[in-house]
Amino acid sequence: DQFNVTSYTVTIVAIVTLEAFAGMWINAFIASVICMAWIQKKTLNSNEKILLLLGCSRFWFLCISCLHYFFSTLYPNYLYVHPTFQLITSIQTILNDAQLWVSTCLCVFYCIKIANFRNSFFIYLKVKIDRIVPWLLLGSLLFSLVVGIIVYDVTDKALCKNINLTSQGIFWKASIRSDEHFFSLYLINGFGFATSFMAVTFSALLLLFSLWRHKRNMQTNSMKDLSMDAHIKAMKSILSFLVMYSINFVFLILSLISSFWTQYHVMFFIYVFLYAFAGFHSLVLICTNPKLEKSMLSILSCVNCKVCMK
Repeated sequence: DQFNVTSYTVTIVAIVTLEAFAGMWINAFIASVICMAWIQKKTLNSNEKILLLLGCSRFWFLCISCLHYFFSTLYPNYLYVHPTFQLITSIQTILNDAQLWVSTCLCVFYCIKIANFRNSFFIYLKVKIDRIVPWLLLGSLLFSLVVGIIVYDVTDKALCKNINLTSQGIFWKASIRSDEHFFSLYLINGFGFATSFMAVTFSALLLLFSLWRHKRNMQTNSMKDLSMDAHIKAMKSILSFLVMYSINFVFLILSLISSFWTQYHVMFFIYVFLYAFAGFHSLVLICTNPKLEKSMLSILSCVNCKVCMK
């Protein structure tokens, strides 16, 4: 039984590690391509700024999360050390919130840029969106930093109330129940998740309504083919984003209440999907961005040529 449990644990850690590495490479690719474009052009447009920050935040989120999962599963005694546990938890929260809010900014940006409404406030946003984007990104980072500081403070207080000093007196091992000490964090994180999900849903619905109305106008005016196909593809892309964000929101909420469960495989399933979302959504962004898609295809063609030569 002990061998089976150990083998099962190692298998799970291997799956999570491979999944995290795949997501890290995908997001590192996004960040590197945009950085090279930045060096060449000496400037970035609003879309590239959002994608660069999203790629960087997701890369480091997957990196820290992978290390956290690895040590918490195989070497928990090395993780629950003061102040290592607080620092890793705080950094992981900052990066998770950052990648969540930056991806939300991306959906809002697409909505304002593509949708067409005659509302004066919406027209004002469309004109000023390039100036607003840096402030949205700065606000996302500041909000994530504030939540991370709160997480560190609450975690530190919880650990100080529940520490057991070892015989050597070197480190502190925590023996706490999350549901007893982190209720305030549940409320803060839950509010953040719900707000970002509502923003994504509202942006997607507005954009879908605008594209549907534009599609209907083109049909009425007998305009079709290329423009119509482009709008239909945009509709499919937005719908796929909305479905992914809806599922991701459910798993984010489940991750908050996972401490109430003792079933290890349930928590594993939750974290596997959350890590997969950070990589899969970035892969979809690559496929829907002409510059990123072109760079990816050129790299894949070079790899295929080298493999064929061998």
